[in-house]
Amino acid sequence: MRRAALKIALMGAASLTLILSGSPAGAQVTAQDKQTLIASVEKGAPRMADVAHQIWEFAEVGYQETKSSALLQSELRKAGFSVQAGVAGMPTAFVASFKNGDGPVIAILAEYDALPGLAQEAKPEPAPIAGQIAGHACGHHLFGAASVAAAQSLAAWMKANNVGGEIRVYGTPAEEGGSGKVYMVRDGLFADVDATLHWHPSDGNSAAQSVSLANISGKFRFAGASAHASAAPSRGRSALDGVEIMNVAVNYLREHIPDGTRIHYVVTDGGAAPNVVPDKAEVYYYVRHTDPQIVRDVFARMQKAAEGAALATETTVSFEQTGGVYNMLVNDTLGQVMDQALREVGPPAWNAQEQAFAEAMSKQLPAGRTPTPASEIRPYSIGGGGGGSTDVADVSWVTPTAGMGAATWVPGTAAHSWQAVAAGGMSIGSKGAEVAAKTLALAGARLLREPALIEAATAELIERRGADFTYEAMVGDRAPPLDYRKSSKGD
Repeated sequence: MRRAALKIALMGAASLTLILSGSPAGAQVTAQDKQTLIASVEKGAPRMADVAHQIWEFAEVGYQETKSSALLQSELRKAGFSVQAGVAGMPTAFVASFKNGDGPVIAILAEYDALPGLAQEAKPEPAPIAGQIAGHACGHHLFGAASVAAAQSLAAWMKANNVGGEIRVYGTPAEEGGSGKVYMVRDGLFADVDATLHWHPSDGNSAAQSVSLANISGKFRFAGASAHASAAPSRGRSALDGVEIMNVAVNYLREHIPDGTRIHYVVTDGGAAPNVVPDKAEVYYYVRHTDPQIVRDVFARMQKAAEGAALATETTVSFEQTGGVYNMLVNDTLGQVMDQALREVGPPAWNAQEQAFAEAMSKQLPAGRTPTPASEIRPYSIGGGGGGSTDVADVSWVTPTAGMGAATWVPGTAAHSWQAVAAGGMSIGSKGAEVAAKTLALAGARLLREPALIEAATAELIERRGADFTYEAMVGDRAPPLDYRKSSKGD
């Protein structure tokens, strides 16, 4: 993608030279630098895999990642990082910093929360883990461990080669619906960051920069009056009726909202026994769209549906917003840096045991799709869209941001599935994470060596979001919802 005239006008001569000729204003990352960084990640790969597996076994859900966060913090302290824990009002959030003189500030994101349910052994067939309430069905155990490994290797390289700058690891809890990064952005923790890098587990290898969906999520809680459902039904006012009528109203609303809007919900409390009129009930909603304002507007209409349902059932309703994120603001400048680094690293190489696992797993996946093999890297692109939302998006509106995906799952695997948990719990997952750690390390090194790239990425950010943009969190001024993974039943 060619950069527009406005962006070029915002740049200095060094950045313009970079765009037209490909020549950086500063020193380039040498072949020896790359070899050093890759060798450093490879040396630490067994420990990275061990850390990831420990977090996989912890399987802690959002804002409850006490052991997972502590483990990552410990690994960073051992590598000479200073760590500030409990930032932005979140006990399991942290910022770790390694500074070596003056230079760019490069952030690397780390996630580590699991999803409720989906506890699965590392086997290619369904094998639920009895008694375990959560599983790493989105691979955040690998995400956190590989980001830390990349930062450790970068810090060692900076120190050995007297490279100026700062590497920060942002330990970000509760990505799965808790919007942890939003509170860090809102509190200004990214205000002085020059560029942000991240990655995500996937069923393939790609540095394509995709647009995510803006999202608001929250819980509608209805309160009524309990009574014997058969002996005295007239005395009851069913909170569950309120939930059900709201759901019907929202389902009719779907016809009259902008195309591309996604609405989904789950009833998280519907009462305890059929013979008791429920005096409390709860429904948990998400609304998504690529335009944050459309999300706000549709959610406001949903709130009217809730009020109408309460009026119709003579109940009351309250609302707690649990999350809210922007859409991803893509950055082609950083995306191309990431793509080049990924191609220099190459895809993971599976051994015979891993190939056998993948073949057995493939029989458990839906037919009809031909995914890209894990031994290939997908073509680079920018601006395509997926169906998901992420709080990384809020970071992308305040600092140039780019990510990549590595094949930590069998091709064709969907995120949030038991298959993702299984592959992420064995060596297929850790080999993909190693690819990600190497890619992040090479991309980070290039940004430290070539400040003109950061100038170009910053100019692109300003053009895409607008020069007069002011960040306002979709969650408003509420405190982090530290109990959002707890239902109204108290479990």
